[in-house]
Amino acid sequence: MNSRCRQLLGLFLFGLIGLGTMLAQTPQFVPFTAAQPVLNAYVSSLPPALKPAGHPTAAAWDSWVRNQDKEIRVRVEQGEENTLTNLLRLGVTYTQQPQITYERLAEYGHSSFVDLIVDKRANDLLKALAAPHPTEGMQEMRALLEKKGYSLKTPADQQKVKTYMLGNLARLRDDVARDQQNAKNNQYQAFKDRGISTDSNLYPDYTIDLHLRHMMEQGLLKPGSVRRIAIVGPGLDFVNKKSGSDFYPPQTTQPFAVIDTLARLGLADPDTIEVYTFDISSRVNKHLERARREAAAGKGYTIQLLASPSDGWNQAYHSGFLEFWQKLGNQVGKPVKPIPVPEEASDIWNRAISVRPDVVKRVTPVDMNIVFQTVALPPDKQFDLVIGTNIFVYYGSLEQSLAKANIGTMVRPGGFLLTNEALPNTAPSNLTDSLKTSVSITNNPPLTDYMFSYVRKK
Repeated sequence: MNSRCRQLLGLFLFGLIGLGTMLAQTPQFVPFTAAQPVLNAYVSSLPPALKPAGHPTAAAWDSWVRNQDKEIRVRVEQGEENTLTNLLRLGVTYTQQPQITYERLAEYGHSSFVDLIVDKRANDLLKALAAPHPTEGMQEMRALLEKKGYSLKTPADQQKVKTYMLGNLARLRDDVARDQQNAKNNQYQAFKDRGISTDSNLYPDYTIDLHLRHMMEQGLLKPGSVRRIAIVGPGLDFVNKKSGSDFYPPQTTQPFAVIDTLARLGLADPDTIEVYTFDISSRVNKHLERARREAAAGKGYTIQLLASPSDGWNQAYHSGFLEFWQKLGNQVGKPVKPIPVPEEASDIWNRAISVRPDVVKRVTPVDMNIVFQTVALPPDKQFDLVIGTNIFVYYGSLEQSLAKANIGTMVRPGGFLLTNEALPNTAPSNLTDSLKTSVSITNNPPLTDYMFSYVRKK
């Protein structure tokens, strides 16, 4: 058998193994019996559709949970629209126009200067989207437009796309203004009606690193104790809203950053750890599936490690994050030449790593809605850690409680859920409060990041 045939056979067998793993853990909707304790805790505030007779019923739950799952998946598409809007606001590869910062965004529709910049950026973006050989990110955004029924073939088609993009920009402007007002009024769960974004960045990964160290100091985690983890919403970064640019291709970072931290702390072996990602975005899942296929063929996964340092960071956060950023990836891969940062995005730091193929193959994507779907795991397959950052903010208290109870059935006794969102204790679950880490970012005004642990009692 020649080497080409062996390679094809290896890819085929790898696909069968992956398929078998997926079939063994096909997500199912959470049964009524599992959801009922949570529903009973919220019975006075449940939507009428869930309690047609004044109390929750199995039939009502079955119908409601399926409808809610569909609605949440629509919100993922709305999040992809936000990615396109961020590309319009912040992209630097297709235009020489100034970026539309949040300050300028607030003036959109009220300032002829800002309106002119937006108009020129929209025209330039249309040209890039319609180009014969668009970048990977542009291809994904073009696919989104086509999925929504738009075309870029004629000037009339492009004008419709432009109207659509400008409408989304105005919607984002209003959403940001509303979020800022909610923050002033101390209203939480402000994103529960927003599109679910796949944006990601390195800052939650740094907080996870600090929190895992804190857990070790408290004796909650011991060396070599982490063998199986799940990451809820790993993200797919492309022109994100915090360090927006478009000079790098879409990428997912958190699964490999977490493996790297676990290996550096001696909590896990990167060559044997099992990592599952739970996401409802087809873009995220397909991206990871492709990375696994390429890893099976011996190709590593290159990540651009992007960060935007702020003059407002306090000294401890600045030095700590810099140390984390400089070491990130050393346990799972090797440094490679990064994509040069364009002058227009000169405030962005960048270095790059190539994750080893064997590590990439340790990550298995699963299409699953953590609020409404579950997998029945035998004790030896339950997770040591489940991690979800910047995820639960998109849900209300009922949905957060359902997710918490659901995760509690998938974590082994003594295992943990880690999240940067404080989850309610309104309803019963297998998880109880364990440890909180506070990370001071700025002093004036004070800004603090948090990470919470919830433990399943043994």
